[in-house]
Amino acid sequence: MATLETGRLILRCWRDDDLDALAAVNADPEVMRYIMDGSVRTRDESAEALAKMRRDWREQGFGLFAVELRDSGELAGWAGLAVPAFLPEVLPAVEIGWRLARRFWGHGYATEAATAALRFGFADPGLDRIISIRHENNLRSARVMEKLGIGYAFSTTVPSNQQPVAVHAITRHQYESH
Repeated sequence: MATLETGRLILRCWRDDDLDALAAVNADPEVMRYIMDGSVRTRDESAEALAKMRRDWREQGFGLFAVELRDSGELAGWAGLAVPAFLPEVLPAVEIGWRLARRFWGHGYATEAATAALRFGFADPGLDRIISIRHENNLRSARVMEKLGIGYAFSTTVPSNQQPVAVHAITRHQYESH
């Protein structure tokens, strides 16, 4: 797995000692407000997610990075690439996403981490197109997508929970021209 560094962040592989911080992020109702049905995750569900993130890297050659602050070493959350199996109508596709603890919102960390992950997606696995999916009311994520040059494609609903989502997309050509 690759390690990416930005001015303020390290995007790295997941470690066992990341579970407490990941579980705290996933247990915050405000963080989870626009994720699937808005439910918080238990520690066991976060442990399962951590194991899946590691497995995805082994099986796909890409995945979600742990996002760590360079100065403090704190785990802020995650950013990276995943296959959006929850939305079958977009498949085959690779999605870029991010989730940060609330205390790290409003500092530009999501944009900084996603910029590095997007660059990685077009360079390392050599993807030709990357999508991003957000709950239609998640305006913070919409702003990050806009900054990344990921344009609106269409709206739909997630079959499992009927949540309204907006699908955004960027091609390699658009990225290189941005």
